Amino acid sequence: MQSVFTGPVYVVRDNIDTDQIIPAQYLTLVPTMPDEYEKLGSYAMAGLPESLYPTRFVKEGKLDTDYAIIVGGKNFGCGSSREHAPIAIGSAGCKIVLAEGFARIFFRNSVATGELYPCELTERLCDILKNGDIVTVDLDAATVTVKATGKVVKFKPLGDVRPVVDAGGLFNYARKSGMIAK
Repeated sequence: MQSVFTGPVYVVRDNIDTDQIIPAQYLTLVPTMPDEYEKLGSYAMAGLPESLYPTRFVKEGKLDTDYAIIVGGKNFGCGSSREHAPIAIGSAGCKIVLAEGFARIFFRNSVATGELYPCELTERLCDILKNGDIVTVDLDAATVTVKATGKVVKFKPLGDVRPVVDAGGLFNYARKSGMIAK
């Protein structure tokens, strides 16, 4: 499995809720249907207020984001427990969310769906980085390296959840490990 991810970041602040990650009107899209899964990604982060986030995570008319990694503050993914939230971000082409903290349900949904690696930072990066800055995330070393400055920030190791995300989610992990029949 891939363990190093490098790319531009999309920066948000504290208390990004699931309504901002994927607005309710898009919850009718069924992630298990390939064309609807793809469409879901085009609406990722669409509920963010334009006054605070004038740069969109996914450009108008596109299905995928230009940003490989999201950097957030505290309480990322708070609000309702929709599993569409991590699925939309993953469908848009983003595999990593670095935040100071996650809402428990968002963290669990990220792991259960296998869409995202939710990496909990040990220091605040959302005040230092701006959209488009390049970072390298090393899941094995549990580090983020900022390309422009060389600054290295640790995050809490993913531990036992990493193989679940590596496998593509809880059901795939259970099948691969023999917990449930293939």
